[in-house]
Formats: sequence, C-alpha cells, structure tokens
Amino acid sequence: MSFLKWVSFVLIIHLLNPTLISCSSNGLSQIPSKFLTLAKRNDFFDWMVGIRRRIHENPELGYEEVETSKLVRAELEKMGVSFKYPVAVTGVVGYVGTGQAPFVALRADMDALPIQEMVEWEHKSKVPGKMHACGHDAHTTMLLGAAKLLKEHEEELQGTVILVFQPAEEGGGGAKKIVEAGVLENVSAIFGLHVTNQLALGQVSSREGPMLAGSGFFKAKISGKGGHAALPQHAIDPILAASNVIVSLQHLVSREADPLDSQVVTVAKFEGGGAFNVIPDSVTIGGTFRAFSTKSFMQLKKRIEQVITRQASVNMCNATVDFIEEEKPFFPPTVNDKDLHQFFKNVSGDMLGIENYVEMQPLMGSEDFSFYQQAIPGHFSFVGMQNKAHSPMANPHSPYFEVNEELLPYGASLHASMATRYLLELKASTLNKSYKKDEL
Repeated sequence: MSFLKWVSFVLIIHLLNPTLISCSSNGLSQIPSKFLTLAKRNDFFDWMVGIRRRIHENPELGYEEVETSKLVRAELEKMGVSFKYPVAVTGVVGYVGTGQAPFVALRADMDALPIQEMVEWEHKSKVPGKMHACGHDAHTTMLLGAAKLLKEHEEELQGTVILVFQPAEEGGGGAKKIVEAGVLENVSAIFGLHVTNQLALGQVSSREGPMLAGSGFFKAKISGKGGHAALPQHAIDPILAASNVIVSLQHLVSREADPLDSQVVTVAKFEGGGAFNVIPDSVTIGGTFRAFSTKSFMQLKKRIEQVITRQASVNMCNATVDFIEEEKPFFPPTVNDKDLHQFFKNVSGDMLGIENYVEMQPLMGSEDFSFYQQAIPGHFSFVGMQNKAHSPMANPHSPYFEVNEELLPYGASLHASMATRYLLELKASTLNKSYKKDEL
C-alpha cells in the first residue's frame, strides 16, 4: 500500500502541466523562472501596472482601505478566486487551490501614509495629505499578480494558497487582527515581501533569525505652571522639564543598554507653547522605542516611563505617559524561521541566480508581519527595484518615494513560486515519511 501511495504521487506530478511542473528536482527548480516568464508577458505586466497606478492614485490609511479592498475583491472575482470579506475591518482573504490541507499563506499590506506626495507625475496621489510612500500599492499589486498566476495553474497546486490582503500595517497592527480573526488556523507557513530601493532590480535580501526590531510608541504630557516668559520665577517651566526628559531618555541606550544589544529611543514629537513670551502650562512629547529582544523591549518601556515621570518631578512638574497600545499596538521583533529562510534562498536562487541573493544585516525598522510569525512559521524578505541606470531612488516614508514598476513581475512570480514549491515539497515530504513509516 505504501508503495502505491508513492507511485500515485509520482503519477499525479507527471500528469501535471509539463510546461510548469515535473516531479524531478530539476522540474521544481524551473518553477520560479517559468513563473517569472509568465509574469513578464506584456499583457500581464500592463495589467499589473494599471492596478498599481489605480491604487496609488487613491491612497487610504489604516482600516480605511474601503476602495482598495473593493478593487482587490473585483479583481479576485474576475479571476474566479473565492474570498472572505471583511476580515480585520477592511481586509480580504482569498483562496486558490484544492480547498484542502496543506495550507500556505502569502501576505500583502494595503494601507498608505499621511504624507503629501511631492513626485509630479501622471498618477500622483489624488488625495491631499495621503500617499503610498512605502510601496504597499506595489505589494497589493504583486499579490494580485500571484493570485492570477496561481489561478491559471490551480490544478497543479498540491494544497491551498491563502492570499492575505491586510489592512493597517503602518502602526495599526492589522496583522494582529488577521491572526485574531482565525483565518490562518491550520496554515503551515506564511511569506511576505517588501519592495526596497536599497537593492538593484532582480536582487532579493533577507536573513535567518532576527531581522527587524520590535517597536512601540509613547507620548507624554508634562505639566507645569504657565506664566510670563520675563518672570520665570513665578512659573514652572514644562518646556525646560521636557528638554531634560529628552536628554535623559537618550541615556537609556548609551548608558544602560548592552552595546551589542541594539536598541533605539527617539523623541520625534514636541508640542508646546503658542507665543514667544509665554511659558505654557504643559507640553506634549512623543516618540518610538525599538529592540530586538522582548526582554530589552520591556525594560526600555519600563525605564521610559520612569525617566519621564521622575525627571519631570525633578523640575517640579507632573507627567503622564501613554504607550497608546490600543491605537498603535507593540510590534514584536520580526524573526525568520530557519528552514523557511533556506527554502526562500533556494526558490529565489532558482529564479534570479544565487548571486542575486544579498544577506542583509538586522534593521531597527519594524513590521507587523511579526504577529504572523508569533502564530505560525513565517518568512519576510525584500525585493529590489533600483534601476542602476537611474539616479538613487528616495527611501520609504519620503514624499519623493517612487516605485520602479519593472519589479512587479519579480514580486508576483516570487510569491507564486514560493507557494507552489512549498506545497509540492511539503506534500512530497509527507508522503515520503508515510512511505518510510509503512516500510517499518
């Protein structure tokens, strides 16, 4: 019986479309390059460019992605891809494949940023003060491209691919709500991609283990006693107190943290006063803190509150600290699974050549993809888009941020390749284990 199971699996693979998949390791290695060829077809590329530009023109902030999710649903319907909506307020979760286990997930974020676009081009943001300045329009487009590729070869999938179009990555913790919605139960692994201007077109980057830091936000109100600026002895100056607080917060990393344990505390917001000659009653400061370990992160949180309240007291002020977890939940560190990282290197190497894989160093940036990795094995990576013949592109979160649309086929085919290969290899591994067990 065990031998028949194995022969059955081999026969099934042989019967699949020979232009895409064969049961040999050579056949598996050809999947990424063939998907890339399909994604580079003129009609396919033009379709993705059109999708990306429509999303870019109409940016929506976290949990407000009504029109974006409407576009996603419309495109999935055209493909014949089933989906659930709403998930996590404005999220969409699609399904391609057998509808049965095993399950693998692909994720794209959909939200924009509260930034006024300064790039002058035909498809500039039509919404004042909002912009896709982190490439989420490209991420959504690439996952739709992957959905189309996978649907075209659905009969070849050895399981089900779950397509996660996620809201509110930019501080809103949309991934946390996706996990809480339960749509990833029984999923074996999840993959995510992010565009980057730090790599050339056709390059990818990632690393095993800790990759991006855990992050949190804080704001504090420091209250004193207002008065005339010429008579400071009759006032209690909250601006001076806040200034001392900010300086003291910098000592948390430089004097208290292990130099080999990367941490960051940055005060990026300072609001107070409305006149040149009036000491205000209070000021508000706010910022972010980052760390690569949960222990260091929680220690920073504790010390931030202590420093703010006690340093304010030294200056005869009162202070309250809010870590605004409801609005901006703490993001855990992004930690890539060891086995999935090797799998990613194999797939991307087959598509682009192993020489186009770049081992990245840990970054203090954060990603709510980490919520998925707390629930199931996950892998996050970056896809390059810098054209070597072009001047250096602006960094994410800049009003001058641009996307090189030539990267869209790379992201779409990489998504599709990882899902297809993962299901095939998982199925083969399961049957092989069953065969060996039955032999005993």
